Amino acid sequence: MTAPGEAAEGWRKLDRRTIYVSALVLAGIAVGAGVPTTIGIASGNGLGVALAWVLPGAALLILGGTASDYLRWLKTRYRVGPERAELHTGLLLVKRRSLARERIRNVDLTANPLLRVFGLVSVKIGTGEQRQGGESTLVLNPVTKAEGDRLRRELLARESTVDARPGVDGTLARLDPAWIRYAPISFLVPALGLAAGGAVMQVSDWIGVQDGFVRWMIDLFEGFPLVLAILVLAAILLVAGFVGSLALFVEMWWNYHLEREPGGTLRVRRGLLTTRSISLEERRLRGVEVVEPLGVRLAGAARVDAVATGMVQRQEDDKTDNKTLLPAAPKELADHIAAVVLREGKSPTEAARLIGHPVAARGRRLRWSIGAVVLPVAILAGLGLLLTDVLLHIAWIAAVIGLPIAVVLAVDAYRSLGHALSGDYLVARAGSVRRATVALQREGVIGWTVKQSIFQRRAGLITLTATTAAGTGGYDVLDAAESEGLAFADEAVPELLGPFLERG
Repeated sequence: MTAPGEAAEGWRKLDRRTIYVSALVLAGIAVGAGVPTTIGIASGNGLGVALAWVLPGAALLILGGTASDYLRWLKTRYRVGPERAELHTGLLLVKRRSLARERIRNVDLTANPLLRVFGLVSVKIGTGEQRQGGESTLVLNPVTKAEGDRLRRELLARESTVDARPGVDGTLARLDPAWIRYAPISFLVPALGLAAGGAVMQVSDWIGVQDGFVRWMIDLFEGFPLVLAILVLAAILLVAGFVGSLALFVEMWWNYHLEREPGGTLRVRRGLLTTRSISLEERRLRGVEVVEPLGVRLAGAARVDAVATGMVQRQEDDKTDNKTLLPAAPKELADHIAAVVLREGKSPTEAARLIGHPVAARGRRLRWSIGAVVLPVAILAGLGLLLTDVLLHIAWIAAVIGLPIAVVLAVDAYRSLGHALSGDYLVARAGSVRRATVALQREGVIGWTVKQSIFQRRAGLITLTATTAAGTGGYDVLDAAESEGLAFADEAVPELLGPFLERG
């Protein structure tokens, strides 16, 4: 509850228009769920009966949800004082939370289309720490856009803590519309195509026409060979995925800007319908990761992710990683942005001459890759012998197509392996379908994990994991030669692993 006189002590309310936003969102949900439900009920009981069931439920949803949000708005207060940012909320269960200003590391602004119509934003204030229950963040949802910008500037305003290395301030990169050509060559395309097909089937089930739709599809392909029918359906789904990937890229990255602000803060702004503003203090930055998914890599492109403390993706976050500093763009530009972000003349991911790994590492990749094809093919063949010849045909087609691809990917994955030291950074690269090269500050490594399976032991290989408080929490050097890998870890962070090594 708000104590008497709190309004005079700098306490502020969220914007009242959140009530209208909630009412419109709930009305949209009611219409989206109510229309197919009404059609389904009316098909068997008549329109009057359907409306008698649906309309009261829709009214209860809208009025109840709006009243709940009104109470939330009424009982929510926040303020930013000289030392702390505080948020008080709750009616029956009152929550009082605060963050020390000196520990605040990011202030992110998000606005979906409805919030943008009303000139509002949702503000997430965080310390960059990973705690259970959201104890390291405060969410103000919503406030005016001007208030959100004021909070961001005020809470992140501090003297620069970044060293005096030369660096570029202002805009570092902005969207080039030509980058959209990289969207359809990702592995997201077939996933979006399958999602579109599933959505069509689900909607047809909601409105009670799924059986008729399936019969129509069967009649449409009647007389077609089975293989041709499968190929036509796959082509339709791929076209849907192609269009979906373009739309998703535009929604996520429209109006993209990467800029460095005074005080040592990197800011990413992006979004078409839902706009996002993500801030990252450079003192939290421990390196970068240059990521090259297979299709994007073949087109000569890559993206750049930040390796920073407090950037582990949470389940409640957006559909995209907030750690991405540059979307898929030409590789030369990605290397340049990585260097500028790190305030280096040349990116360590580009400058380092990587040490290759033993031939035994190639054998391991070939075995795993071929096994991933042979096992499902064997299962299909066994089922085909018991059930139908169709599965036998699918099995041999999968083997003919899958085995050469598996070998090529395994060899490519082996060639991608490498590690090196480059100035203040250790560099490691791995992957084929998703090749990633990470440059991690050596002083950011807080430990090493050495793993060696029985098969690695026989081949003289080890896997080293550089443990860090940033990014994913650990970065691997896969299947390195045992003595070479241990020497690399010892040289990268002296005295950390050394006491546990046997010399000579």
